[in-house]
This record gives sequence, structure tokens and C-alpha cells, in this order.
Amino acid sequence: MAENNDLAKIIAGCKDGDAECFSHLVDIYAGRCFGYFYRLTGSREASDDLLGELFVRLVEKTGSFKGGCFEAWLFRIASNIFSDYLRDKQRRRKLLNNRKGQLESRVSETKQSEAESESIDKLQIQLSKLDGETRELIMLRFYSQTSFKEIAAMRGEPIGTVLSKVHRGLKKLRELMK
Repeated sequence: MAENNDLAKIIAGCKDGDAECFSHLVDIYAGRCFGYFYRLTGSREASDDLLGELFVRLVEKTGSFKGGCFEAWLFRIASNIFSDYLRDKQRRRKLLNNRKGQLESRVSETKQSEAESESIDKLQIQLSKLDGETRELIMLRFYSQTSFKEIAAMRGEPIGTVLSKVHRGLKKLRELMK
């Protein structure tokens, strides 16, 4: 992760159209953003497409970054891209059902694998049973390491609302994991 001062220089270079600065930005955030998209979609192909779209939009919108927390701004764009993806395809329900079926069949095929692998699959299956908004909040908070304050700002909701939704989501996830 780049230091704040280095990140500010990279962002300034991006605003000036410096391709090398964009390359540095991609190097810094590609892994986390890909992981964020992969956890939401369960598809490497879709995650690659969404990641590509994110960095295209980043090139287009870097000039509109007015300061503050760059990561919150970046993940707000990523969240919007994911929402657009679901809306444009009109497949939210189908995507979740297909992913659920894939994970359930994978679990049955991997019963002989190690216990760690089984709990990762079980967690992914149980995550897929949560509604899209709750799953996204949990992924933003714990996978993308976004603070509650940043999530609240991204979503335009009070921090208490975000805390409550994440708490309820984690409670439901714990129940599903039993």
C-alpha cells in the first residue's frame, strides 16, 4: 500500500494524465478490487470485466476526485459498477441462484478435501444466501477493509444505519453457519 504522500502524488499525476501514475494506481488497487468483485460475483471472468470497467472509469473520473479518502471514493465507484452490472443484466436473482447451485455442487464434490477448504466453501455458500445489499456491506467492511464511516459516506446513510445492517447481516451469517 502506498503512503498517503506517495498516493497523493500518484493521484495528482493521474489527474495530469500521466500513464505511469495510472499504472502505479492499478498496481496498488487491482488485487483488492478484483477480490471485491470476485466475492460479489463468484466469477473470475465477470470480475475481470468489472475490474477493467473500474479502471476505465478511474481514467475518466480521476479529475473529479476532490480529496478525502481515495479508497472510499474508489470503492464507491466499484460499488456503483457492480450495481450497474446487476441492473443492466437484469440477472440479480439468476446470478445468486446460479452461484448458489455452483457452490452447493462444489461442496458435494469436495467432501473429501481438507476441513479448511470446506469451511471456506461453506462461508461462500452462506454468504450467497444473504441478500445482495447485506453481502455487499459485509464484503466492503471485512474483505475490502473499508471503515464503517467510509461505507456510510459511500452509501449516503447514517453510520448507525450501516452499523445496524452489518450487525444484522453478521448475525444472520452466524446462524447460517451453524
